[in-house]
Amino acid sequence: MHTHPPVTQQEYPLDDDTTLMTTTDARSYITYANSAFIEVSGYDRSEIDGQPHNLVRHPDMPAAAFADMWATLNQGLPWTGLVKNRRKNGDHYWVRANVVPVIRNGEIQGHMSVRIKPTAEEVQGAEALYQKMNQGKMKGWRLHRGLLLRSGWLRGLSLLKTMPLRWRLHSAVLALWLPLVAAAAAAGLAGTALGGFTLFSALMALLVDLWLQRQIARPMAAVCRQALNVATGANPHVDHMDRVDEIGTTLRAVGQLGLMFRWLLNDVSDQVVDVHRASDELARGNDKISSHTEQTAASVQQTASTMNQMTSTVQRNGESTEQANQFSRTASNAAVKGGEVMQNVVVTMDEIADSSRKIATITGLIDSIAFQTNILALNAAVEAARAGEQGKGFAVVAGEVRSLAQRSAGAASEIRQLIAASNLKVESGAGQVHEAGKAIGDIVEKVQNVTDLLQQISVATAEQGAGLGEVGQAVEALDRLTHDNSALVSEGALAAQRMKHQAERLVEAVSVFR
Repeated sequence: MHTHPPVTQQEYPLDDDTTLMTTTDARSYITYANSAFIEVSGYDRSEIDGQPHNLVRHPDMPAAAFADMWATLNQGLPWTGLVKNRRKNGDHYWVRANVVPVIRNGEIQGHMSVRIKPTAEEVQGAEALYQKMNQGKMKGWRLHRGLLLRSGWLRGLSLLKTMPLRWRLHSAVLALWLPLVAAAAAAGLAGTALGGFTLFSALMALLVDLWLQRQIARPMAAVCRQALNVATGANPHVDHMDRVDEIGTTLRAVGQLGLMFRWLLNDVSDQVVDVHRASDELARGNDKISSHTEQTAASVQQTASTMNQMTSTVQRNGESTEQANQFSRTASNAAVKGGEVMQNVVVTMDEIADSSRKIATITGLIDSIAFQTNILALNAAVEAARAGEQGKGFAVVAGEVRSLAQRSAGAASEIRQLIAASNLKVESGAGQVHEAGKAIGDIVEKVQNVTDLLQQISVATAEQGAGLGEVGQAVEALDRLTHDNSALVSEGALAAQRMKHQAERLVEAVSVFR
């Protein structure tokens, strides 16, 4: 027997519409319990399934009550009585238990118990009765199929509660026949006449009794048998009776109830199987969706990480581009300044060339003056020769002048050659300076183009960074949505699993009646 923890003697109230149901196997181990029983008992379902039913037995229940219950059930008959059960926390609750054996192929396969809330008066009476039974104060009383009957030499007082219908009819016929014979004797019949009357009346009473047995007792036994078959599921066959009076109508109603119950059971069973199959498919589908969602979440997280890396890279590229843009602007400014300086050099070289040309002109003038001076010196020398002694001093001066003119002409020639060479170099330098200025101008233009391009790249990089930021935010939002969706899918999977479990429980509940 199950060992119970201490009890609290605190009653757990039941709602008026509470219905507790359990089924057990032939050894009284729980095979099914409805949700109401689980809730009222205070146990988890895992603590109930497969456990002996005395798990909820209260120590205040007398052993005689359960002995009567098992004696009744083992006869294939239903049992009804008030039972005090214990909750997990030690509280108790009262129920009117309606227990019926589940019979298949003529053998008891288990038991089904349906419990409802009793009235307060019934609870008070049962509590007082069970207390007296536990105290041994119920001598001369016994329980029989849930009823309290007299025992011992007073059992006859409870005869009307247990007498079968056929014996009630026998008793009624006998009760009518005996006064009839007594009345005949009192009327003066005696001897052979009284014996003949007694025999005749006994025969008539027997015929009436047989007729009553055939018309009432046997049909009522058929009704009782049909009702037990419906209650226990022992036989789905429906008995028929060729009569439409109260008994025949009752038998038809009981049979129709069994047929309706079987039809409802078959239809519900088919629907339950479909629900179980659908819930199983739904559970598998939710498992797949959950798996795919997890994969999607992982991909989104990886994408978010990649986007963050790309955003960082673009930001670094933007910074590098901005630095390059600054360098390019600096180089452009330097190139512009270099172009300006080179332009000044070109101007200066042009001025030098002009000065060289002016010097060449002046040199030509000096050369012309030297030539004329030389001619004048020659003329002076000729005139000095003509003058004789008086012209010697003048001839010396004329010679010096001619020598000076020749040196001036030589110097002018050298200057002219140098000026010519300088002009060539100045012209060459000026050409190179012009080409350098043009090249620097091209460089300035190219640098400006590079600067413009870098500026465009910088703007595009900034726009790309902003776009990547928006994409990153969108990916983060998608990641949150994916996680939310994953959570919802998980909740849906749990709901599908609960639905599947409930469908399995429903299949178990329906299978009890099949």
